[in-house]
Amino acid sequence: MTDNTPVSQNEDSQLLAAIDLGSNSFHMVVAQLTQGEIRPLDILSEKVQLAAGIDSNKKLLDDAWQRGLDCLGRFAQRISELPSDNIRAVGTNALREAKNSQAFIEAAEKVIGASLEIISGREEARLIYLGVAHSLSDDHGPRLVVDIGGGSTEFIIGERFEPKLTESLHIGCVSYSQYFFQEGAISPEGFRRAYTTACRELLAIRAAYQQHGWSSSVGASGTIKAIRNVCKNFGWCEDSLTVEALHTLRDQILKANHYEKLEMPGLKAERLHLLPAGCAILCAIFDTLEITSMEFSDGALREGVLYDMVGRLQHEDVRDRTINALMQRYHVDSEQAERVEQTALIAWGQVKNDWGLSAEHYDILSWAARTHEIGLTIAHSQHHKHSAYLLNNSDLPGFTNQSQLQLATLVRGHRRKFPKEEFKTLPDRLQEPFTRLCVLLRLAVVLNRSRTKDRLPGIEFQADGKKLGLKFPEGWLEHHPLTHAELEQEAEYLSAAHIKLKFF
Repeated sequence: MTDNTPVSQNEDSQLLAAIDLGSNSFHMVVAQLTQGEIRPLDILSEKVQLAAGIDSNKKLLDDAWQRGLDCLGRFAQRISELPSDNIRAVGTNALREAKNSQAFIEAAEKVIGASLEIISGREEARLIYLGVAHSLSDDHGPRLVVDIGGGSTEFIIGERFEPKLTESLHIGCVSYSQYFFQEGAISPEGFRRAYTTACRELLAIRAAYQQHGWSSSVGASGTIKAIRNVCKNFGWCEDSLTVEALHTLRDQILKANHYEKLEMPGLKAERLHLLPAGCAILCAIFDTLEITSMEFSDGALREGVLYDMVGRLQHEDVRDRTINALMQRYHVDSEQAERVEQTALIAWGQVKNDWGLSAEHYDILSWAARTHEIGLTIAHSQHHKHSAYLLNNSDLPGFTNQSQLQLATLVRGHRRKFPKEEFKTLPDRLQEPFTRLCVLLRLAVVLNRSRTKDRLPGIEFQADGKKLGLKFPEGWLEHHPLTHAELEQEAEYLSAAHIKLKFF
């Protein structure tokens, strides 16, 4: 039985927890961070099968919903003494697909006492690679990493700890089981259709991946592990899964007409019904990408989330690299961005206590200030909307779907009329703090409108509920009539957000 005793911190180390809400299983790893080193203390996994609980209308059904919350309730008991900042939970394909995922997220966050983020397919791939790279020897040369999940399969080519190519395809063992092996029935025709469908999906990446090339291939997570272990137990392969062993397994599976008639030594009963679909998918991957053998890694998404958390704690945040790359790609005026960023962060420092703003808000305000003008590359007219579109629809390593939406919403609101409706798309708990962050960003833009290197005077920001005051040095506004006029206009704009701006 699992020990559900809560883990607690000690003075010399820090405890972290990473939770992966997969389409098939939920996983959690609790680890101790000591002097930059991670030591796993506990790993929990439960089969939840969210993907099997999504109906034809893309709604998560009540049974699957409850299975997920029940599992998270058991996980929560284990991490009840950890601060919420030390817990990171991510959702994958099933929650990307479900139309009512936001409601599930809000319920799940109450259970675990921490935020739950849905990550994009490519961000999932990046994190998987990070987990795998930390579990293997530091070999030189490119490696291909494959992770077959319940609703999607991730493909990554990387070297050492750096992913080079990342992709996520709609190939999953749960979804394929439902479509091609209904009610557990196995037939050559069903297997052929599953295999062919997966091959067609793989054509989208085959040329680019083969052109890049790799010197070794690695499988991660439960499906590939189960297939490797079955083949190993039969004596068809040793540690690495070979294409010959995989094809032998395929032939063995096709001798049965139902998964319940399969005899697979060492395979958990709860995984048996997914084996035909998993085998068809892996056969398609091996054949299409011309893989002859694949080793297995115990590292996967949950470990990647854990190492990503450590990077953030040690100020090696991939999100900063992403923002810098975005600025370069869209030829942002870096000096102007820095001026706006400095002003916005000075304002944050002065009002954070009165407005209840945190260090997390500091980061996203900084990123918004640095990227608010990326849309100028498209057109000056409506560039705030272009910037928001790019932020919301680009692949941004390190950012979740929600954090991209939050960043885009801030940038969308940095000029002209205040977009009240845009902020209503955020969860209720975020609407007030993000409205306040947007106010600070807007004022930073207004105050640096001249785009000159002249330093701004010492400005005192005074916040009180829905009121914000700006106190300038005596006589400064009289000598800067354009800034005065723009602040008057800004006061009108902010009244739509029920913020009363005063300046004197």
